[in-house]
Amino acid sequence: MKKSTLLLLVLCLSATSVFSGGYQVRLQGHRQTGMGLVGVSLFGDASSIFYNPGAMSKMNNKFSFLVGGSTIFSNTTFAIENSDYQAKTDNPMGTPFFFYGAAKISEKFSLGLGVYTPYGSSANWGDDWAGRNLIQDISMKVIFFQPTLGYKFNDKLSIGAGFVYATGDVELNKAVSYNSPTVTGQAHLKGSTTNYGFNAGILYTPNDAWTVGIDYRSEVTMALSEGDATFTVPSSFSSFIPATNKFDADLPLPANLDFGFAYRESEKFMFSVEFNYVFWATYDTLKFTFQQSPDILNSSNPRLYTNRLITRIGGEYMINKLITVRAGAYYDPSPTNKDYFNPETPSLDTYGMSFGLTINPTKNFAIDLSYLHLETQEATKSYTPEAFTGNYKVRTMIPGIGLSFNF
Repeated sequence: MKKSTLLLLVLCLSATSVFSGGYQVRLQGHRQTGMGLVGVSLFGDASSIFYNPGAMSKMNNKFSFLVGGSTIFSNTTFAIENSDYQAKTDNPMGTPFFFYGAAKISEKFSLGLGVYTPYGSSANWGDDWAGRNLIQDISMKVIFFQPTLGYKFNDKLSIGAGFVYATGDVELNKAVSYNSPTVTGQAHLKGSTTNYGFNAGILYTPNDAWTVGIDYRSEVTMALSEGDATFTVPSSFSSFIPATNKFDADLPLPANLDFGFAYRESEKFMFSVEFNYVFWATYDTLKFTFQQSPDILNSSNPRLYTNRLITRIGGEYMINKLITVRAGAYYDPSPTNKDYFNPETPSLDTYGMSFGLTINPTKNFAIDLSYLHLETQEATKSYTPEAFTGNYKVRTMIPGIGLSFNF
């Protein structure tokens, strides 16, 4: 077997990235989700730990605790033009979650802790679909632990920052072709890693009606070291491709810069507009370095993502002291490059609509409900190194529930 052919096989493996556009999860508070996922200019409880630590010191109570989660039901359809062929994912249910706890330790200082899942995705295309050499199934999740400190200069200006400890793992399977329709193999990659980052923000409230917020969440590069690679290969390839191997890869979680404002028209009604700038361009190239047979297996694969601006709008209306309702919408353009579109977590231009409801059975306890519906534009995308082209469309439904205690 020629070395160039082996390199082609490895490039087929490396074409499947552990991360792709669309793996960012912003479901970190049901009040915010119900309002189109705005949050940088909102305040009142401990969910500010994620959305804007600068707002934490403006909690309405001395203590605030929130816990919640969502269930993600998503499917992607793929069709080949001028053909009857169609494939559809059978994805497992996603379950992002969050927990926040915060306390005012003085008139000016607040201290809190957040545990949440800001990145993650899963997809299951099955073993025999047309793109099995790119991906069969993938599961990835990242959990952030964020101790946070807030400081209030005065009634108008407050700041805050949090230290982020990130831990994540990934597992994927794909088929490997050996230049023969009857001879195939299997590749399995699995690994976990940790790293650090930060989250910092400012909140400015010039009067009782207006609030302005800005927040920056740093990039976190998940440097995966000594991940497990397992190859099921024909015996004729065993001298070239080890059955078991170790690999390294750097996997970026992009930075976010959020800016928004909120206007409270009355005691009952408030709306917010927000802009999220996501630094996707950090995902430029995906590199794999293998311990065994590095001259054959090592690879560098372009992704060439582009930074994107997400625009959001949302509002809430307090019907009475028992019930508050919410609604919101946003547009999220895809960061992917048209020549390197991978189906492991397809990212297309996306429209989001959301609704929310809070029930306050007592003064200190609330039940938060939210629903987010995502529809993408159908688009023809290609992965040119494999000459793999087709039409993609994604639909996602995300109900969520949470509990909050403020006293």
